[in-house]
Amino acid sequence: MGAVQARMETALQRFLPAAEIAPERLHRAMRYAVLGGGKRVRPLLVFAAGELVQADPARLEVVAAAVEMVHAYSLVHDDLPCMDDDVLRRGKPTCHVEFDEATALLVGDALQPLAYQILTEHVLADDPGAQLEMLRTLSVASGSRGMAGGQAIDLASVGKTLSLPELEFMHIHKTGALIRAAVILGARCGSRPDPGAFDRLGRYANTVGLAFQVVDDVLDCDASTATLGKTAGKDAAQAKPTYVSILGLARARALAEQLRAEAQAALSTFDATAGRLRELADFIVLRKF
Repeated sequence: MGAVQARMETALQRFLPAAEIAPERLHRAMRYAVLGGGKRVRPLLVFAAGELVQADPARLEVVAAAVEMVHAYSLVHDDLPCMDDDVLRRGKPTCHVEFDEATALLVGDALQPLAYQILTEHVLADDPGAQLEMLRTLSVASGSRGMAGGQAIDLASVGKTLSLPELEFMHIHKTGALIRAAVILGARCGSRPDPGAFDRLGRYANTVGLAFQVVDDVLDCDASTATLGKTAGKDAAQAKPTYVSILGLARARALAEQLRAEAQAALSTFDATAGRLRELADFIVLRKF
């Protein structure tokens, strides 16, 4: 994990515009939002899936950077006053606090197309058609049928009581779509797996994506702001429906363990090359931050 995280920090520094290039303030803000923080779970999943198909790490770092840029832009926009109105992210002031709201909005506007730019500037798959499918995968995961749509549902759900299936539907889109894209994109960078592999990887990604959100909800409830690097207790304060508000803390923890077991089961037919994916399922559920 440490090696991938360090590699991605270097790669992201290279792919992002230098702070000295005009417009300097925007480029400084983009680098502020992306660099020097975060668990890099999505890049870790890209590399783990790539290991399964013997993918070239140089391809994987491009894909991982693109996914992380989309993720970072979503965090910048989520933190804006018109969304979650938060002042702390990754242990430092949020982008709109450090700079200003207009600049933060432009950071997201710039990071998203930059992600697609780097995906088109590099050869990432042996078949051009497969690379086009990779672009489509990230587009769907980021848009109204993925992350952005999930955020819309989230905003519309404040103060409401959702059923468990409704909450899962929201998070399959808001959190899970980009996590699933990370796994699928990593697997498309190497040798073509057997026909059912993408289905099994999709099941794995869907379960770890939900598990990630369940654990986030648990940590929001029982971890400190210092540990999380973001404002603890925010969901309860904003009357947002969460797995903890619906199930209670103990049952939410049990659900995370169930999802962990389902993720491991989805990988049961893969050999030792899926070891990193198995370890990441454990990390996602057992993490304390």
